Amino acid sequence: MGLTARHLEENGIPTVIIGSAIDIIEYCGVPRYFFTDLPLGNPLGHPGDAEEQQRIVEQGVALFGTAHAPGQTVHAGVRWSADDCWRARYAEVRPEDFARLKAAGDARRAQRALLKTEGKLRD
Repeated sequence: MGLTARHLEENGIPTVIIGSAIDIIEYCGVPRYFFTDLPLGNPLGHPGDAEEQQRIVEQGVALFGTAHAPGQTVHAGVRWSADDCWRARYAEVRPEDFARLKAAGDARRAQRALLKTEGKLRD
């Protein structure tokens, strides 16, 4: 996304990236970045919280009027929870999840193998 934003900017189309992978996005050198320190996959906030999502989008869009120099990062100041303990549990796999996750992986591999034999999927 960051490289696409740079390309668009180089061709006269202003962009704002709203996201949570600050190290990757800043490395790409995007002109305007609204950093939401939230779990990956949730850059606009909690699923189903339309008010929070709209607020984050509006704040991000406001960067068009304030961030004029390349490489501008603004921290949103939003939090996932009061204690922000999501980091300690991010991508955690508990022992009670092993069997369910293994079954899901096995089913996915079987489905991909079937699609490959039918010629509907290539490596």
